[in-house]
Amino acid sequence: MWKRLFLLPATFVFALSEAGQEKAVLVVHGGAGTITRATMTPEAEQQYRAALEQSLKAGHAVLAKGGSSLDAVETAVRVLEDNPLFNAGKGAVFTHDGKNELDASIMNGKTKAAGSVAGVSIIRNPISAARAVMEKSEHVMMAGRGAELFATSLGLEIVDPQYFWTERRWKSLQQELIKEQGQKPQAVLDGPDEKKFGTVGAVAVDRLGNLAAGTSTGGMTNKKYGRVGDAPIIGAGTYAENESVAVSGTGHGEFFIRWTVAYDIAALVKYRGMSVAAAAEEVVHKKLAPAKGEGGVIALDAKGNFAMPFNSEGMYRGWIGADGVPHVSIYK
Repeated sequence: MWKRLFLLPATFVFALSEAGQEKAVLVVHGGAGTITRATMTPEAEQQYRAALEQSLKAGHAVLAKGGSSLDAVETAVRVLEDNPLFNAGKGAVFTHDGKNELDASIMNGKTKAAGSVAGVSIIRNPISAARAVMEKSEHVMMAGRGAELFATSLGLEIVDPQYFWTERRWKSLQQELIKEQGQKPQAVLDGPDEKKFGTVGAVAVDRLGNLAAGTSTGGMTNKKYGRVGDAPIIGAGTYAENESVAVSGTGHGEFFIRWTVAYDIAALVKYRGMSVAAAAEEVVHKKLAPAKGEGGVIALDAKGNFAMPFNSEGMYRGWIGADGVPHVSIYK
């Protein structure tokens, strides 16, 4: 059948091919940092891989049923927020004051609508709160108590701040506090060092070719004074537009903000005609790396082309296509 189709005019062949193929793709990340085999036990690696696969399969199930890229992104990120392995939601790191302050954002590539929350401490799934800001308010960003009151008024799941407490993250804070006093901390942590670059995110394209991106984080261990990173800032840690790409970043937030990383990648694709891979590599390796801005991104276009570059030691990442088979990577 395909041999006969190729005899038809090229434009008609293209239309048939587009209509007949599943172009829905989901890409996720679980943060970047000093992630090497030397710092990872086989058991821990298996847990991370399983968690990434769970996120990918959950998001893919949405796309496979004809769901939107927004639904897939929110679903995939929620899975990672609920897993204490990652620095988002349940696994969020602690601030200097011993609190968990969460940030998240989401963006609709079709309409460029966006929503985000920053510095929240009682919302179980900040990514859902960010979407609520986008769809249920006239604003783009809400912070702190105001965002929490808004989420509560809409019936989003609210939890006691103790829900976010994990022993692993608490020990990480104690280690940083000891360093501040000029002392050498004991080796209290097992596993990779993610105190700076832990974030989760997802980008997706659905059957209609619509893009979406979402990012969620607990920020940096020992952060002070209400610090907010790039994750809830549209154009820095998150960006999506159908005409270019969907991007979610993970890294040293101050650099991602100053270099407007997510939008810069989109602009290179849109205005310079660069491929997703070339644009992402340009920003991550040729702009961020020389400035000592560590981290990485996942980027995806409406045709399903994607890239997952990073300049740190490792990045939890994965993708899934129409066949429903998850592909996961951690190291360089």
